[in-house]
Amino acid sequence: MRKSHRFRLNSPSSVYLNSPAVVRNGRTGRPGSRRTRGGDRNERLPYSPPENWYEPNSEPHDGSDYEIIVQSPGKGHRHVLTPDEIRERLDQLPKQMLRPVEYVQLSRMTRKKRSFPCYGMQWGSTLYLYPIEESRTEYFDSPPKPAQYNEARMFGGRWTKEGDGWWLVWSEVAIKDFYLNNILIHELGHLLDGRNSSYVDRERFAEWFAIEYGYRRSANRRRNVRRRHHGT
Repeated sequence: MRKSHRFRLNSPSSVYLNSPAVVRNGRTGRPGSRRTRGGDRNERLPYSPPENWYEPNSEPHDGSDYEIIVQSPGKGHRHVLTPDEIRERLDQLPKQMLRPVEYVQLSRMTRKKRSFPCYGMQWGSTLYLYPIEESRTEYFDSPPKPAQYNEARMFGGRWTKEGDGWWLVWSEVAIKDFYLNNILIHELGHLLDGRNSSYVDRERFAEWFAIEYGYRRSANRRRNVRRRHHGT
């Protein structure tokens, strides 16, 4: 019998995502990644970040029985969220939305992953969340695209330009808000999207889902905080 909200550290390696066996088991045949830094992903090229694969369990569950796996974040990096924060946020969603979720993994940053960094990814029944720099400061060697620039600012990220590069600086509150109400919800949207097959359409759906079930909640919370501070 499966236990609700399982949690374990440093899970052993399973199968890499570029294994042919993994492709056959993937829901869409291609992993969905979130917010590539440094340019768009070319869909015609192979996409194979080294990652653990967790075989989906055919046993139905009620949306509360998912496992959270925590890997060491890697040198110079840190996880943004704790397992308790992830559970608390997901528990605020309707249970039927969580039924496809088998695992949430806080992944390790490696040298290979740094060459194609992203904040989150969905593959099969697993949501992957990636660590950020311990300084909460990210460097971009090319200008951010307007959507990327505005999205970070929506959640409190602060952009500064220095020479030919750009820096994105997060406060602790802002980066948690960004992951809880944008990255995590966006990747869940990918998992729930059983209709779209193209990269563009899947991203469009996940963006809508993140705004509807993530950003609006975050914006309402910030407005309520401001009202309390003004005594109204």
